[in-house]
Amino acid sequence: MIICPSCAHANPDGAVNCEACFTPLPIVKNIQCPSCGATVLSDAKFCGHCGFNLSAATAPNPLPDINVESAIAPSTEVFPIQSISSAMSNSLPDAMTEDDSASNLVANSFAEGPTIPKFTDIENLLAAEEQNPSVTTPMNEQSVPMGSVKTQLQQFAASLLHVQTNLNIEIPAHLPVVHIGKSNTVIPPDIDVSGFPDSDIVSRIHADIRAEAGSYYLEDTGSSNGTYVNNMPLPAGNRHKLRVGDRISLGKGDKVSFVFQLNS
Repeated sequence: MIICPSCAHANPDGAVNCEACFTPLPIVKNIQCPSCGATVLSDAKFCGHCGFNLSAATAPNPLPDINVESAIAPSTEVFPIQSISSAMSNSLPDAMTEDDSASNLVANSFAEGPTIPKFTDIENLLAAEEQNPSVTTPMNEQSVPMGSVKTQLQQFAASLLHVQTNLNIEIPAHLPVVHIGKSNTVIPPDIDVSGFPDSDIVSRIHADIRAEAGSYYLEDTGSSNGTYVNNMPLPAGNRHKLRVGDRISLGKGDKVSFVFQLNS
């Protein structure tokens, strides 16, 4: 009988489908037990008569035994090997054993290179240069002695040209502040205008000219009649940077006037 694997219905031997659920049935054949010869089903694991293990008897044959030592053991056959040194010597060209070998070529290339001067030669060269510098020093690299060329600086002298008398008054270059006015006992003027026409309008301490960093600046020191630059009043306490041609008037009416000049 064949038991249905789906509904466990007992079907007769040789049935293909289950009579109850129509499930395809496994194909089961009868075999003989190799131990007692009894007839048993092919899907049985043990014989029902003697208890023989049918699954071990029906298992496929195992792989043949392999001798591990014989499989791993290397071959003992020895082949003759030519000496490496002799093989390499035979393979190298004959030219390498002659004078033009690689080592000789490298040595010859260094031998033909530029020679480096010895330390004694350098000492002799320096000594000769100290005795006569013009022998070894090129013309374009010769140094000029410091005292052979005198540095000439162009210096300018500032002056005031009196317009009314055409008299040129030089501004003292050694004084940082030059006082302009008339004779007095408080601050004696460096430029005295007492003898000029209409000098009565000029104060005793009328204006100052200051020299700073190569420039000249005009300041009014609080005069009674004021100071004018190019016909423009200069407030007391302010200062004007003088330029060549500036017209300076001491007092009103342009009666005592000067033109600022720079003479080289």
